[in-house]
Amino acid sequence: MNVLAVGLAPPRDRALAKTNEHAQVAHYRLMILMMVFALMIGVIGVRLLYLAIFSGPDHAAAVPRTPRADITDRNGVVLAGTIKGISLAIRPPRIITDKERLAVELTRLFPGRPIEYYRRILSGRKKFVYLERGATPAKIHAVRLIGEPAIEEVPEPERFYPQGTMASQAIGYMDIGGVPVSGMEAFLDKRLTDPANSGRSVALSLDSRVQAAVESALKAQVIKHSAVGGASIVLDVHTGEILAMASLPVFNSNAPGLVPVGTDPLRPDARYNRAISSVYELGSTFKMFTFANAIENGVITDYGKRYDATAPLQVGKFKIKDDHPENRWMSIPDIMIHSSNIGTARIADELGQERTAAFFRKLGFDRPVDLELGARGKPLWPGFWARTTTMTTAYGHGIAVSQLHLANAYAALINGGILRPATMLKRAPGEAPQGKRVISEATSFKMRQLMRLVVTHGTGKTGNVPGLRIGGKTGTAEKNLNGRYIHNSLVTTFAGAFPMDAPRYVVVVTMDEPQGIKETYGFRTAAWTALPAVKNIIARIGPMLGVIPDKSREIDLSDMLPYIYEEQLAEKEKAEKETSIHAID
Repeated sequence: MNVLAVGLAPPRDRALAKTNEHAQVAHYRLMILMMVFALMIGVIGVRLLYLAIFSGPDHAAAVPRTPRADITDRNGVVLAGTIKGISLAIRPPRIITDKERLAVELTRLFPGRPIEYYRRILSGRKKFVYLERGATPAKIHAVRLIGEPAIEEVPEPERFYPQGTMASQAIGYMDIGGVPVSGMEAFLDKRLTDPANSGRSVALSLDSRVQAAVESALKAQVIKHSAVGGASIVLDVHTGEILAMASLPVFNSNAPGLVPVGTDPLRPDARYNRAISSVYELGSTFKMFTFANAIENGVITDYGKRYDATAPLQVGKFKIKDDHPENRWMSIPDIMIHSSNIGTARIADELGQERTAAFFRKLGFDRPVDLELGARGKPLWPGFWARTTTMTTAYGHGIAVSQLHLANAYAALINGGILRPATMLKRAPGEAPQGKRVISEATSFKMRQLMRLVVTHGTGKTGNVPGLRIGGKTGTAEKNLNGRYIHNSLVTTFAGAFPMDAPRYVVVVTMDEPQGIKETYGFRTAAWTALPAVKNIIARIGPMLGVIPDKSREIDLSDMLPYIYEEQLAEKEKAEKETSIHAID
């Protein structure tokens, strides 16, 4: 009955059933079509995400960055700034020209890599490859002539150093990715890129005028004496600000990659800052510290007291000699004027090991100097203080420090006795740190007198500049490499200051392996090599820093002059002449 009912259904019912069947098929097909579309959209989305992450422009310019602020000298002269640069890159998937011909052209224009490198990147899977960062206009024009649209010009901020090689080790430089590598660029990185800083420039303590004068005078002496290098510092004795820091050889911060890395430990890379990274035995410049220590501790009270320098001083198996022996008993001023190792060693022997080491520690000679720059040299401190160690360190042998250690300590000797940390940043008036007292004001005055006597009567005579009242001390020492002295390799130093009646600046010059020349009669000690550079520097920078030559001014030396042997001879000769005249009358 039911079978017959179905088979015999009316035509209208059969049509309705067929319509429902077609609707179901259409709905099913629509569902499949929508799923296909959804799958296609998903594939496209994944592909776009992949391209965005892995195939996008892999360069710094694609990521928004805070503009890097300028670095200036203390007077606002730009030392490091940011300009709009152009880098060249290629997108291999978009190449339309013959890849082999393009590889040949790229090898010609960018010869730093072989043709195989360009063949590999042009046929490889990379979507974006730099050809050259910070391209020159000439290179950009040459690439345009190739006519390949896959090569792009990518705008990028580029660090520019308008002063070229000036103070390059101190300022530092950036790598091709815009990352600071060294110097104040590295130290100031967060400050220079901090949005809260609003792009305000940062002023260094350097004075570009002083820096130029220092580099010029230092370079002239390095060339004249065929030295392997040199370094110089100009330091404000009251604030600790470094007005100049020079190291030779020099490099250009705009192209640091052009400087080959040195392999000889005695001749380092030009990016190496000799003023703070090198530690040397600085010879007789240390005698000033021994005298200051002795005066402060009451070992020296009578400046007419004489010490035996008639012959070399034998201490055990060690013999202490003078380079230019006077072979006589010498007063305190005489020992300093003639730079007597024997006299200084005897004074140090009276001081003893404990007070000698304690004073050196007080001056910071047992640790790296405090400064914003990195790569600060660690002093070579004696491992064992024998009696001979106390005597030899008194005149700068057996202990090694950096040039900045020396400059800081000399500033403390003459500024009234205050040791302040040095800085590469400009300090506003009144912002100088309090520092710590290392000697009394009275001792500091005596040190200024002794430094002045070295220039008026002693080994620094040729460094006198009329009216600028220069004082200081020469120092010559053999290089010590891995505990072995290299007799033909000298390090010569003059640590100077001016004006000695009212000290304002310390100027230190160190020469690395200077050679004797005909003009110096073959001599290559500090008086012949480092001292002339300091003299030239002070003569040039004095007036620009407001120290006008005045021949009517001088530090009072009246209480020291009677104890100087040459002055005594002159007085004796004068008295004999007067006696002779009276006899004739």
